[in-house]
Amino acid sequence: MFKKILIANRGEIACRVIKTARKMGIQTVAIYSDADKNALHVRMADEAVHIGPPPANQSYIVIDKVMDAIRQTGAEAVHPGYGFLSENSKFAEALAAEGVAFIGPPVGAIEAMGDKITSKKLAQEAGVSTVPGYMGLIEDADDAVKISNEVGYPVMIKASAGGGGKGMRIAWSDQEAREGFQSSKNEAANSFGDDRIFIEKFVTQPRHIEIQVLADSHGNTIYLNERECSIQRRNQKVVEEAPSPFLDEETRQAMGKQSCDLAAAVGYTSAGTVEFIVDGDRNFYFLEMNTRLQVEHPVTELITGIDLVEQMIRVAYGEKLAMKQSDIGINGWAMESRLYAEDPYRNFLPSIGRLTRYRPPEEIEGRVRNDTGVYEGGEISMYYDPMIAKLCTWGETRAKAIEEMRVALDSFEVEGIGHNLPFLSAVYDHEKFTLGNMTTAFIEEEYPDGFDGVSLDEASLRRIGAACSAMHRVAEIRRTRVSGRMNNHERKVGRDWVVMVDGQTWPVTIDADPEGSTVTFDSGEALRVSSDWTPGDPLAVLDVDGTPLVLKVGKVTGGFRVRSRGTDTVVRVLSPRQAELTALMPEKVAPDTSKLLLCPMPGLIVKVDVTVGDEVQEGQALCTVEAMKMENILRAEKKGVVSKVHASAGESLAVDDIILEFE
Repeated sequence: MFKKILIANRGEIACRVIKTARKMGIQTVAIYSDADKNALHVRMADEAVHIGPPPANQSYIVIDKVMDAIRQTGAEAVHPGYGFLSENSKFAEALAAEGVAFIGPPVGAIEAMGDKITSKKLAQEAGVSTVPGYMGLIEDADDAVKISNEVGYPVMIKASAGGGGKGMRIAWSDQEAREGFQSSKNEAANSFGDDRIFIEKFVTQPRHIEIQVLADSHGNTIYLNERECSIQRRNQKVVEEAPSPFLDEETRQAMGKQSCDLAAAVGYTSAGTVEFIVDGDRNFYFLEMNTRLQVEHPVTELITGIDLVEQMIRVAYGEKLAMKQSDIGINGWAMESRLYAEDPYRNFLPSIGRLTRYRPPEEIEGRVRNDTGVYEGGEISMYYDPMIAKLCTWGETRAKAIEEMRVALDSFEVEGIGHNLPFLSAVYDHEKFTLGNMTTAFIEEEYPDGFDGVSLDEASLRRIGAACSAMHRVAEIRRTRVSGRMNNHERKVGRDWVVMVDGQTWPVTIDADPEGSTVTFDSGEALRVSSDWTPGDPLAVLDVDGTPLVLKVGKVTGGFRVRSRGTDTVVRVLSPRQAELTALMPEKVAPDTSKLLLCPMPGLIVKVDVTVGDEVQEGQALCTVEAMKMENILRAEKKGVVSKVHASAGESLAVDDIILEFE
């Protein structure tokens, strides 16, 4: 077996590969840019080599720099992770020339399947049903508009060397095709060093289901079931699961066989994924093949018990697969949630900064897993993908896996940056998701105006109100004890309180005993609350009438800021007199920013499309901001005239910095 491997990647996937290599007794080498000198993958590896400035096109995807690191350390093999150089045939060729094993497929398979255009042609030749589109290269924006009209809107504009949602745009009109072509081209060049673009028909209302394949160099190819990846935002997967709640065994076998036949036809070895879109009648159409490990591979590992990274390493070393197709079953159900550094309340725009608190839920072997590349106190950089972690749960059934995920998400503490934990919680409570009736249009259809939090029903609010009442009583006891004003501190804490939650107000009575508290509402409803929470703890794990409740808790005047199951609200617990006076307080009016264009995220101004005096129309592009390898076009919300321009191309702005003013 290899004695030392280099991981040509960063973040959570580098950490994940290191864990398996360590288990196999293999030493590891990390590479890092200036921005990653204190990164977790650098700390975990046995050795680390600096390879350049923060931008990936000056460090992680510069083949010569990676090859220098290999030579310096004497690594015998390289695992590329995903993204960066993972599907770059020139990199695989450079490794072969150096006599270094590539922990991935052969060069020919990368060229045949890694290139989206070539792979679609080969799939068609192999008799695989494919989505209509234009397989040639697109020369310019005018050409993109022409081809889009020929294919028929809506169309998907995609980077040939793309992946992970980078270099992808959906266009519904000539204007969007023109803009999407240029943005996709720019993102593809920055992320992959390859700006080739192609166009295909965008099939509405599809499911995105992919088959995991595994092949050795001895002619053995198997599939490890499917993953459902339909919950997507901006073409990037957010929630994945295995197996799919939609497939039947007949369709699964047909998709699996077709995937294996395609892999065998191109001499594929290692782990790879064949992606399909599946319609409501379970007709499936080949999209592409990813010649690498997928981000969502942990859910496959959880239902099969197979370590895909270990198998990749063994195949690269020349070993035969130790299992055959009949050995592959489906054990239970697994969910994966991608935790991103993005603000769901600002249309999911990237968020950067320091993780002032980062406490994932406790990992439980085979049941709760968190693949991550960050740590508390670390920085989230603007230069790379905004994914912080992949939280995975397993259950005997889909319903149990979902419930495990709900509790795990509520237990995940992240502070210092914007993040999508509230949105993830909302997805797992959504009826369409729990019933398995989602498509790739789920987020677009269910949150057309963006995400602004979750509105809980009255029963859920009462549970939170009861919990906070009991917690407030504990805090009051602590306060009177610390003050030392009376030896019998219990007499200083009253029984009667008023709870205010999300616009609801309820008088309550709290009766406590050594085992917990009984909170009785004015309606007569009584809820039993027990917990070992102590004041100051940011996480409260409670039992309310026999049902678990996990709250993220922050102290505010007169109560708590509470986050749970996608909601973020302030709960006030006041004395009757305090509640009476609070009702008389005027509400604070937010400042008027309707005549300003504010920067919605920390980022770089790529270009400004307007000047002072320009009259703009609703929907018109005003400027482009780049952050975390993604270009974001800011558009006019209404008709207006530009009165001031505060920013120019090349400037780096913070959140809410003013870009433009309007008359």
